[in-house]
Amino acid sequence: MQPLSTAELPAFSTSRFRAEREADWIAFDLLLTRLERKGAAALTSDELLQLPILYRATLSSLSIARATSLDKALLGHLEALSIRGYFLVYGVRETRASRIRRFFRYDWPAAVRAVWKETLIIALVIILGALTSYALVASNPEWYYNFVPEEMSGGRDPHATVDYLRSTLGHGKAAADEQSSGLHVFATYLFTHNSQVSILSFALGFAFGVPTMMLEYYQGIGLGAMLALFSGKGLGVDFGGWLFIHGTTELFAAALSGAAGLRIGAAVVFPGARGRLEAAADAGRTAGKVMIGVILMLLVAGVLEGFGRQLITDTMLRYAIGTVMLLFWLAYYYIPRREDVA
Repeated sequence: MQPLSTAELPAFSTSRFRAEREADWIAFDLLLTRLERKGAAALTSDELLQLPILYRATLSSLSIARATSLDKALLGHLEALSIRGYFLVYGVRETRASRIRRFFRYDWPAAVRAVWKETLIIALVIILGALTSYALVASNPEWYYNFVPEEMSGGRDPHATVDYLRSTLGHGKAAADEQSSGLHVFATYLFTHNSQVSILSFALGFAFGVPTMMLEYYQGIGLGAMLALFSGKGLGVDFGGWLFIHGTTELFAAALSGAAGLRIGAAVVFPGARGRLEAAADAGRTAGKVMIGVILMLLVAGVLEGFGRQLITDTMLRYAIGTVMLLFWLAYYYIPRREDVA
């Protein structure tokens, strides 16, 4: 179709314009819709060759519509069609499946590597909390009640017998009936508590990272108190296995959530040459990717806690599974992919 000359433009009407060119717009729209839904494989070779031709025809129509001041509805339609065409014909196209693959293969691990310093700091804070409560409970068992709520301890307290504590770990004569020991109550509480603290640690990171550090310190308090209790009864190794099978994933996720919150807090306190809002927004994009991964890690930890730990009662096997999971997460996050190096 030949473009109109300048002399023809004033007498040109919207109805005539549509009648002469609308078939191209409809054909272009249909091809774009198929391309968006099913990708280039849905188009034949001839249809793929038609795409740039119809795209240029649409741009020509848009140029004429602007020059002749045709109605705004038609102008808006042509502008939207041209924008779609540009991104689908000349832009980078990815299917939803490929975007998901990219997130798991590159984006999530890269975001975790970006906050490695914050992750290390939070891990040390959790360890410090555990060491503090461990030392206090080991020196005076009555401190235990300050760190672990009585209604959630399920009888696991300094007055419990060794046999009873052993049975709550999946060993001994009472292990067959886990509900009678109350282990499922404490396990549910522990997972729910850690998940809530992890989400709060991230959400409160904007407050200069202070609440995040406090929550992560508190995260380690209950852990250290329980470890001191079982160690004092000679069951420290067994308790470690009971915790290790899911704890390497769950505590790693807790450290990452704290790191995500701390990244935002650090950006607010030290924005550099950028404004605080801009720095926080930039940090938030990285932290958001980390938190999507944290949620998935907590789901994995929940499966290990809800099924693996109850079905597997051998202490060494629990340690082995926990170790394999830890090595998996370390390799997944910290071994760079080829695209990252390029």
